[in-house]
This record gives sequence, C-alpha cells and structure tokens, in this order.
Amino acid sequence: MDPITNLISSFTRFPGVGGKSARRMVFYLLKKDPTELRELGDRIASLKDGLHKCSECGNISVGDPCPICCDALRDRGTLCIVEDIEDLVSFEQAGVYNGLYHVLGGRVSPFDDEELSEESVEFLLSHIRELNAREVIIATNPKMEGDLTYYTLLEALKEARGLREDLRVTRLAFGLPVGGSIEFADRMTLHTALESRVAAQLGKGETL
Repeated sequence: MDPITNLISSFTRFPGVGGKSARRMVFYLLKKDPTELRELGDRIASLKDGLHKCSECGNISVGDPCPICCDALRDRGTLCIVEDIEDLVSFEQAGVYNGLYHVLGGRVSPFDDEELSEESVEFLLSHIRELNAREVIIATNPKMEGDLTYYTLLEALKEARGLREDLRVTRLAFGLPVGGSIEFADRMTLHTALESRVAAQLGKGETL
C-alpha cells in the first residue's frame, strides 16, 4: 500500500475514527510543512517517555506520586473510583470534584473476558486503608459492565478488613445516560451525578 493508504488505515484504528475522518486527517497533514510533521511524529514517538504510573492511585503522570495525590488542598477523606484514566480526566476538566481518585485500569465484562484481578482489588483496598477514607464513590459507567464492576467492588468492600466502620460507599446517580460513558458527559451532568449519588449497604456498621 502507498503511504497515504497506510496512514489512513492506521488512523482508523483510533477509537471513534472512521474511514472518512481518517482521510480528512491524512489530507490535512499532507498540507503541512515537513518540519511540523516531524515534530508531530517525535511527540507521538516520545509520548510514553518520562510517564509513570502513580504508585498511590494508578493515574499516569510525569511524577510519582501524581500531582493530584500530592495536592494538599484535596479532600483526602473522599476517594472516587474510576474505570480508567479518561474518566479521571473528565472529572478534572469538569471541575466538579475535589477529592482523590483511584484508577482501576479495568472492569468486569464477561463478553470481553475481562475481570478485575486480585492485585487490582487489593491495590484499591490498600489505598482506602492508607487514606482511612470516610467515603468511597464508585464512579463506574452506567452500563452493564459498570454495574458488574460496581457489585464486584461492593462485595470486596464488604469482605475487606481494616476499613472504617463508618465508611460511606456511594455510586454516581443516574443523571448519566444509561449505556453512556463518563468521558462523554458534560460538566452539568457530572455535577448532578455526583451531587445526587446514592448510598450502598455494606452489611457492617452503619447504613452507608
């Protein structure tokens, strides 16, 4: 295949990019100066250079711990659990939450043969214990996989030791469209989902 076709094919592998969008991007790049193209290529090639996985929350940043975990102005008693880093970025860009995060880096999806590993769950529980968190917000997406992930985490929290007896566990309210994704939600939708979050019952201590 020629270079144009090769690049179009590469772009169609990106999420949400179809053939027409890929062609537009390629022909846009063809109009650019070779220096700009080389700069773009260098940025892509070095994207992962210097990035680290935060040892506290699972976020990706140039430092460890990440800037969010290092921020002394954050509410360190509230922990928002998200499926992936894109969801974290959506909350941060919306500016509706001032606590800490925990990135699962996965979900429960039988159709895709995905499960939360024991290591992932233990990493989360260790984070909650270390913070002595008073509230855990389970911010999984409002679709079947999000529901399964939510109930898996709820069971893990019920069985976990070393957590606060008065730990409050909540989930985002369904201001989010069912079947949608957090990453595509606007600021008002995320704000409403957070403010109207619903409590879960752990079965030990108080009703949460």
